[in-house]
Amino acid sequence: MAAALPGPRWLPAAAALLWACCGSAATDGIQDQAEQFFRSGHTNNWAVLVCTSRFWFNYRHVANTLSVYRSVKRLGIPDSHIVLMLADDMACNPRNPKPATVFSHKNMELNVYGDDVEVDYRSYEVTVENFLRVLTGRIPPSTPRSKRLLSDDRSNILIYMTGHGGNGFLKFQDSEEITNVELADAFEQMWQKRRYNELLFIIDTCQGASMYERFYSPNIMALASSQVGEDSLSHQPDLGIGVHLMDRYTFYVLEFLEEIHPASQTNMNDLFQVCPRSLCVSTPGHRTDLFQRDPQNVLITDFFGSVRKVEITTETVALDPNLVGLETRVPNDEMATEPLKYAEQLPVAQIIHQKPKQKDWHPPGGFILGLWALIIMVFFKTYGIKHMKYIF
Repeated sequence: MAAALPGPRWLPAAAALLWACCGSAATDGIQDQAEQFFRSGHTNNWAVLVCTSRFWFNYRHVANTLSVYRSVKRLGIPDSHIVLMLADDMACNPRNPKPATVFSHKNMELNVYGDDVEVDYRSYEVTVENFLRVLTGRIPPSTPRSKRLLSDDRSNILIYMTGHGGNGFLKFQDSEEITNVELADAFEQMWQKRRYNELLFIIDTCQGASMYERFYSPNIMALASSQVGEDSLSHQPDLGIGVHLMDRYTFYVLEFLEEIHPASQTNMNDLFQVCPRSLCVSTPGHRTDLFQRDPQNVLITDFFGSVRKVEITTETVALDPNLVGLETRVPNDEMATEPLKYAEQLPVAQIIHQKPKQKDWHPPGGFILGLWALIIMVFFKTYGIKHMKYIF
């Protein structure tokens, strides 16, 4: 039998080299994907929802805000990432025929107050100062976490506002107002302090488009219910409650959001079309020139939802510990050794040891009445009844 011819000796070495190169390339590709995964887009969502109106006849503004609150919670934003500001408590208003409820549809079909509403700022806490402090982060150290906007440069923020406004301003409780210049400057401070990645501003008020005319900070997309010179009209009158339940623009926006689910691919261009003039009566507006991305590539859930980015792989990824830009590592010897503790919500020590406040002096009960009786007695004793006609 003839002996088998020996094969070339370089074949095993070439195969091993080829395998090593392919394996190295695959590992590098997975590592690049991992780096891109952690560096791209936003990592968290926040919502600031503000109703600026008081009094029973502004019931619809509270319903507007609570309806948006319900939608963002349904799409995944937790209460810990929502700052809810309501200027009036319609659920406990004595004129409410259904206590502890706020309805957004006629015939009392949908209660948006629910059982788990967490109001962070209520009643007279809803002021222009507090609103600007929440946005810019300039709040006292004793402020609880639930009243803080703890966003960062990877946060997508939804800011929704509703109330009564005019050309260039929005009223807060009929006692003060915020102007479009103040709002634009607050957003610029947020950008300078790296408090947002992208920001969506929605306002439902008369002449709402005037509120975003002065914006100049990057990565801001703005929507309004009406143009300058137009009113934003109410919707859904209810005879049982006696007032309108919602505003037209917010009603159709929420009707659109009811069709959105956390994995939806619906984009912002679809949101721009939800309330044409034939439905809203006013002309909704939007501004996208400051926004870097094409609205067609921006998902609704980028602002109204909180979908976590998760990718599952069966490969073992060995990340380089010296990657630049992921996280700045602090040496152990430079880390703070002071034990952590909760900030005091109230200055308890000062309250306990402070001196009792001196009470203001007030006349005893009946003093004023007795004084008037004495004056009348002296008058009658001096002049008598016959001189009364000269007085009255």
